[in-house]
Amino acid sequence: MRIVVKVGTSTLAHATGRLNIRHVEELVKVLSDLKNAGHEVILVSSGAIGMGVGKLNLSGRPADMPTKQAAAAVGQCELMYTYDRLFLQYNHTVAQILLTGEDVDHAERRQNFENTLERLLELGALPIINENDTIATAEIKVGDNDTLGAIVACSIHADLLVLLSDIEGLYTADPRKDPEARLIPVVEKVTPEIEGLAGGAGSGGMATKLRAAKMVTAAGCDMIITNGERPQVLYDVADGKAVGTRFLGKKSGID
Repeated sequence: MRIVVKVGTSTLAHATGRLNIRHVEELVKVLSDLKNAGHEVILVSSGAIGMGVGKLNLSGRPADMPTKQAAAAVGQCELMYTYDRLFLQYNHTVAQILLTGEDVDHAERRQNFENTLERLLELGALPIINENDTIATAEIKVGDNDTLGAIVACSIHADLLVLLSDIEGLYTADPRKDPEARLIPVVEKVTPEIEGLAGGAGSGGMATKLRAAKMVTAAGCDMIITNGERPQVLYDVADGKAVGTRFLGKKSGID
């Protein structure tokens, strides 16, 4: 399969902004094993600003844009250095791609991005994609890495987008507040009723995840939301086992 995995800051870093070494090492090990098994893997990784905050010993996440972008510049170096070092242990070569909203919206630039991504996969590299936070402002941002993951999945005709989050999936209500809340294992179509669950369906930015689901399923790609606490869950995902919430992609000729 061609799998896009999006991992959030909550999986990669501690609350301090410093790297969660155990989680990142486990994630790299599992992704390397999936590549060894013959899957094509693309990683969409958050974490640059958070890691920059930790590296610069700032007291907290900055509020002003220049300091955010400075933190991103420092943190992106740390992030890629870590991925490069860890993947190299399993004989896999990584590649960095940083995007802004303009790159996605501009037809020629988007085509260049898609061509590069396809060639990297042909060459056996593992692309690691993030938003270019050092130059992106509100006007030119993709917006969030759930959306970026969906854009990447659609661009390369992925079979599956996996969003590793801090929640198990989509629930009927907020599981932290409602003991009756149930995990929804399969969503055949993102209806207004499903979208209405975003407000009370737990943490993890569910509204952005449902927008991502609408994008990729319209392109025929499945999407899974699951908890990134245990990266080994990706083995179950690759084996087709029931994990988290799966959104079914529209197959051609089927409404």
